[in-house]
Amino acid sequence: MNRVAIVSFRLGGPDGVSVVADHWGEAFRRLGWSVRTVAGAGQADRLLPGLAMDATPGPDLAGPLAGALAGTDLVVVENICSLPRNPAATAALAGLLAGRPAILHHHDLPWQRAEFGDLPGWPPDDPAWAHVTINRLSRRELADRGIAATTVYGGFPPPAPGRRGLARARLGVAPDQRLLLQPTRAIARKNVPSGLAMAEGLGADYWLTGPEEDGYGPELDRLLAATTCRVHRRVPAGLTMDDAYAACDAVVFPSTWEGFGAPLIEASLHRRPLAVGDYPVAAELAAFGFRWFPADDPTPLKAFLDHPDPSLLAANHDIARRRFSLDALTGQLAALLADAGWGRPG
Repeated sequence: MNRVAIVSFRLGGPDGVSVVADHWGEAFRRLGWSVRTVAGAGQADRLLPGLAMDATPGPDLAGPLAGALAGTDLVVVENICSLPRNPAATAALAGLLAGRPAILHHHDLPWQRAEFGDLPGWPPDDPAWAHVTINRLSRRELADRGIAATTVYGGFPPPAPGRRGLARARLGVAPDQRLLLQPTRAIARKNVPSGLAMAEGLGADYWLTGPEEDGYGPELDRLLAATTCRVHRRVPAGLTMDDAYAACDAVVFPSTWEGFGAPLIEASLHRRPLAVGDYPVAAELAAFGFRWFPADDPTPLKAFLDHPDPSLLAANHDIARRRFSLDALTGQLAALLADAGWGRPG
């Protein structure tokens, strides 16, 4: 059996990288590979704190990292060699993988974030590696910098049935009260102010499920204190994100930047109307035929909620199921491995 290690700053959480890495692990298992996860934080088979995002440089990481990767035939690097959030970890990992089969899976790149910009030598490259992007925009930007890459879109499992009544009861939301879900973390680029404005415009409760990160807590507190809508935070114990999608009447995803945007597909699979921010990759995904509402004007979404059109939700669901399923991801990954000559017996 072929063995793959999936390595990331963190795994097992609600962030997009963790979600996609989990789906890749399932796709590899479907292809007959054994999967080992390695991360600096969260939940993984091997936890190495020196890999964590923004970890303080400590003792040599190369030795423990080599041990964690020992015996694997392929290493998938989730963003550690994409964003300079832990340069020491990037250097250690790139050194260990030199000349060795690896997939550098790029969710974000430095020049796509204002705090980083263009950095010499990013991302690292090696003839033995394959670069994979989660969107075509990043693939083109890598090509402009002399690095060939392949785009592999995310693939999502069918959602589990959500418990709408239970979730709304746990939140204290009345059956006739509209509930707007923002299934993101609370950081600047997730554009919480726009999500709150949408909820206010709809006369809806606002549910922000993710934690505050990157020092956004004080700003979030200020925004929540000023809003006129009722706010719910995080996912209560015993509930799941499937319950959250079932409980809501609409989803808002007002981000100013995303490499992909898992809620675009998740909302479609759950047959929920969705208001989307004007970030570049959203237009790339909308080209598949999705129909969404603007996140900066509540009027179109309000009109839809007042007079729902089930055919719109059915069409979005069909596109998500056909083009962004685990089956679709597994097929893309199988083609990538075949082109690279990886995974052949003997």
